[in-house]
Amino acid sequence: MRVHIHTDVSALSGKPQHWHAVNWRQVERNVRGMQMRIAKATREGKWRKVKALQRMLTRTFSAKLFAVKRVTENQGKRTAGVDGELWALPETKWSAVSRMKQRGYRPLPLRRIYIPKANGKKRPLGIPTMLDRAMQALYLLALEPVSESTSDPNSYGFRRNRSTADAMSQLFLSLSKKASAQWVLEADIAGCFDHIDHAWLDKNVPLDRTVLRKWLKSGLIYQGQFQETTAGTPQGGIISPTLANVALNGLESGLAGYLCSKFGSKKAIKLKVNVVRYADDFVITGTSQDVLENEVRPWVVAFLAVRGLQLSPEKTRITHIDQGFDFLGWNFRKYQGTLLIKPSKKNVQTFYRKVTEIISTHKGVTQEELIFMLNPVLRGWAQYHSPVVAKEAYSRMDDLLFRAIWRWAKRRHPQKSTAWVKGKYFHSIGDRAWVFAAPVVADDGGKVLRELYDVSKTAIKRHKKIKGAYNPFDPDWEMYGETLHQERMLENMSHRKQWIRMYVDQGGLCAVCNCKMTKATGSHDHHIEYRVDGGSDALSNRVLLHPNCHTQVHSMGLKVIKPVPVWGI
Repeated sequence: MRVHIHTDVSALSGKPQHWHAVNWRQVERNVRGMQMRIAKATREGKWRKVKALQRMLTRTFSAKLFAVKRVTENQGKRTAGVDGELWALPETKWSAVSRMKQRGYRPLPLRRIYIPKANGKKRPLGIPTMLDRAMQALYLLALEPVSESTSDPNSYGFRRNRSTADAMSQLFLSLSKKASAQWVLEADIAGCFDHIDHAWLDKNVPLDRTVLRKWLKSGLIYQGQFQETTAGTPQGGIISPTLANVALNGLESGLAGYLCSKFGSKKAIKLKVNVVRYADDFVITGTSQDVLENEVRPWVVAFLAVRGLQLSPEKTRITHIDQGFDFLGWNFRKYQGTLLIKPSKKNVQTFYRKVTEIISTHKGVTQEELIFMLNPVLRGWAQYHSPVVAKEAYSRMDDLLFRAIWRWAKRRHPQKSTAWVKGKYFHSIGDRAWVFAAPVVADDGGKVLRELYDVSKTAIKRHKKIKGAYNPFDPDWEMYGETLHQERMLENMSHRKQWIRMYVDQGGLCAVCNCKMTKATGSHDHHIEYRVDGGSDALSNRVLLHPNCHTQVHSMGLKVIKPVPVWGI
């Protein structure tokens, strides 16, 4: 039994009366049960049943609650649409659920903003209103089971439990052997999100067409001017990545079918044509340049043209594996027959510019504040490259970072000697000298050193690739998905041993709502007896909660009980 919070039990039975009375565990079960039924009907090809189940799901109270919860807890919760409305208060969230009605629904135009890209250009984003985001999240609950059940096995972008590391691992399997394909078609779709044909989406996306058309034709507002949207599904909408995936599904299976029909299955296998896709970037391998140029590329061009898309001329090329190619921030290249995957030069340079920009724009902050800002950035970049051959790049980055930090320190004290600057900002810790670390006050009142994250100490660990056939909405894959999820969450927390212990003890579930804690939901470390009341930092006095549940506990003065360890049940 897992009831870890003292509250009115009657409030959790039947329909709740306010936001904090919602039994989120039950809500999640209700939604997931419907999604699994939709996925089953999809696998069986019962499309009328799929449509009926989708209609049922989007009208349930649980699905609407779940949708509002998602859009009010993600990173975009503080970014308003054209109406300037945000749903920050529990009362606002609760009233929003009743506004989510299909009849009479009319989405407002998107708020257009531009964000800089690594190549100096700007990426357009369309920001929907909170209500439109919630409606998209609601219908995404109905679309995702269909999309997952019909996706290509080696499509990895914007899909549950799939990542860039999975795409990298699949390419390693396709290229690493001596007898593997030697040629690669690097492909990139020009403005994929902005050019998908609306007519194709309207005809092929298994979703309520009336609502889908309203989103596609809602228009956008930029600098006070309204602009019509005649194509594309603008980046920024919650449902847009899945719509793009639906449009590109069939790239892998369709190409395989074409080659088998033209050459026969035996010869098609010998061509070693493998597709690995992440969002709108994809790589296709082949035994020869001729096969990729004269068979694969024309088919891909025709496949995309039907959807209103085309390949980017400047980013699409055919390369021999000995020359190497870049994909998802890594460089894939064979050296004397051995495939090595390293951080790409472009990725390293872009990251270094980002770090030096943080340092140069914060010349006046304290050492502790600078370390606080840099550590998450450094750790994130290092862990991203930890499954590949990255030690050389790590060492080079540490070198460059030290020089930038030294310039920062010297600039603050131009009249002081080198020895004085070193003594103030750098320390010897263990066998390491010149460690950039700041003394901070510990919980017990003593002094400890907060170090700058040491990139070169990041362990290199081979990534365990997800199985291509995995479907998160298929009961047969339930145990596999749970095991994979916990393994990856533990890897993400490898720098916080105490968090790992709490996460394992709680079975990966929030101690309040009993729902899963994921990278997307986030988690907070909560002290059962508050530190201001004398509570200790011992593990027996701490639990992990969702950020929203943490707010609920403090705002309502609820008492959390330490859950019984899963391994002790």
